[in-house]
Amino acid sequence: MNNEKNIPLKAGVMGFPISHSLSPRLHNYWISKYKINGFYEAMEVRAECLSEALTRLRELNFIGVNLTLPLKEEALSLVDNIDPVAQRIGAINTIKIRADGSLYGMNSDAFGFLENLKESVPASLRTIYQSRPAVVLGAGGAARAICVALLDLGVPEVRISNRSPERAHKLVDNVPGLSEKSSVYSWDDRGNILAESGLLVNTTVLGMVGKKELDLDLQHLPMDAVVNDIVYVPLETDLLQRARKRGNNVVDGLGMLLHQGRLGFQEWFGVDPSVDDVLRQKVLSAL
Repeated sequence: MNNEKNIPLKAGVMGFPISHSLSPRLHNYWISKYKINGFYEAMEVRAECLSEALTRLRELNFIGVNLTLPLKEEALSLVDNIDPVAQRIGAINTIKIRADGSLYGMNSDAFGFLENLKESVPASLRTIYQSRPAVVLGAGGAARAICVALLDLGVPEVRISNRSPERAHKLVDNVPGLSEKSSVYSWDDRGNILAESGLLVNTTVLGMVGKKELDLDLQHLPMDAVVNDIVYVPLETDLLQRARKRGNNVVDGLGMLLHQGRLGFQEWFGVDPSVDDVLRQKVLSAL
């Protein structure tokens, strides 16, 4: 209807705080690139105001929004339908407002993680991370999405290590199918469980600017294993630098951020956008 009347298509991102969000830069680049009559804006919304804010989106003819902290779990009870992947992850980061006004909740983090791996690792080496155990450091929301992605990828085992073992066990219990394929290890064992693995993923904030470095001995990590750090500030963390130096394939966290944006954009604007070097540089310039 909006297109027929030549009314700009409206989308955005909600969260609190929201000024740091890179999503407007990302989506408005794509809107310009594909010559779409629309715009994408950041909206400051507190958790207690989310229900009212979503209702107003319908009234203002928005086609969809992204959600960032602290709204991702809050939204589960506020949408009309939930994508099965978002249900398994237990959080929503993308909402499509359908023609009948209903809200459809999705989570694009697992998609972004897998697409980033696919783009960053040569096809001939993908069997390395698909056919061996994967090690996941951390047990927060990002870890949960990545564990769902790893299950869908078909990895034979997921080894989880977190500073709080209780939180790691809770993650395993809350992701359908994960308990049959995973083991929880103490933080002190994080270096030992790298043996025979094909993929190491850091989902913690360790290594991020302003945080402590990730203290991890890589001596047991196979030389052909892939190392992925979802931190993207700095773009190449100490973990990635050390892994690259010893010969491992490394994957930075920026690609996951960019690829996860594709899902919402495609749902809202009908275009599956590409992640190119111009986009990477445009987003990097804002960091």
